[in-house]
Amino acid sequence: MREEEIKRKRTESRLVELIPEALSGMNDNRINGLSVTEVVCSRGRYDAKVYLDKSYLDKKEQAEALKQLRAVSGYLSTYIRESEGWYKAPKFTFEFDDQLERISNIEALFKEISKRKSKDDTDEQS
Repeated sequence: MREEEIKRKRTESRLVELIPEALSGMNDNRINGLSVTEVVCSRGRYDAKVYLDKSYLDKKEQAEALKQLRAVSGYLSTYIRESEGWYKAPKFTFEFDDQLERISNIEALFKEISKRKSKDDTDEQS
C-alpha cells in the first residue's frame, strides 16, 4: 500500500469513530442513535461517503434521518476539525448501507442451492 492509501484508510477509520460520537451528542432522536458501518473517502480526502446501518428504520424514518444529517453536516465537520486538529474536514454524503441485506440474500441462495443439491443426490440414489 502506498503512503497516500494508508493516510486515507487512517482517516476513514478515524471518521468511523468520530461521526457516531458527534451524533450521539445531538438532541435529535432520529440521528443520535445511528451507527456508522463504513466511511469511504475520496482520493484527496475532500469527500467522504458515510454508510449507516438501517436495520431498525423504515423508509420514512430513513428519509427523515438523511434530511437531518444533511442539515447537521456542517456541525459534524466542525466537530471533527476541532477534535482532531485538522485544517479541514471532508464534505460528507450519507447513505444507508444495504450490504447486510445483500449478504443475507446471498446466504439464502446458497442454502437453497444446498437443499436442491442434497435433494437431487437423494433422488439419484433411489
